[in-house]
Amino acid sequence: MNESLSRLQQRRSVPPRWLGEPGPSEQEIETLLQVASRVPDHGKLAPWRFILIQGEGRQRLGEVLAAAFQADHPEADAEKVATERERFSKAPLVVAVVSRVVPHVKIPDWEQVLSAGAVCMNLLNGATALGYGASWLSGWAAFDRRVLDALGLAANERIAGYIHIGTAKETPADRERPSLASIVTRF
Repeated sequence: MNESLSRLQQRRSVPPRWLGEPGPSEQEIETLLQVASRVPDHGKLAPWRFILIQGEGRQRLGEVLAAAFQADHPEADAEKVATERERFSKAPLVVAVVSRVVPHVKIPDWEQVLSAGAVCMNLLNGATALGYGASWLSGWAAFDRRVLDALGLAANERIAGYIHIGTAKETPADRERPSLASIVTRF
């Protein structure tokens, strides 16, 4: 089996709390984004874009999350607020994949949304190929308008996922995968 297939068979999500420095270099980030952009894209609409969250930007976004969480949960103790503040500070790089539907007479919205999902998966596979750990998360911060506004999303844009990337400090055990017999039929 070639190395690429071997790596893909070993790919697994690494929780952000297990990701640390070093993160991808600027050249590796450019490579990751180029790989991510090589997805099926009917009509060449590029119905997605990237927001890189790294360095002090992780803490700035954490302050936005902490304030929004505290406003919604005034009874929350300091530990819960701190958890939200630190949500994006574990991995050295978080790539927010922004999905937007471009109105088109021939290209369904669903295909455009799936294209953004494919971008997320290519980021995970690219990170794996470069030897990094990664995970694709969403959570409340992907849907909260205050967070989306802070990130500069337009009203017609959504977060397809936050891809956390860094060096794995631990490798999670592989989870059980469905047997092919239970998910494959032939027509």
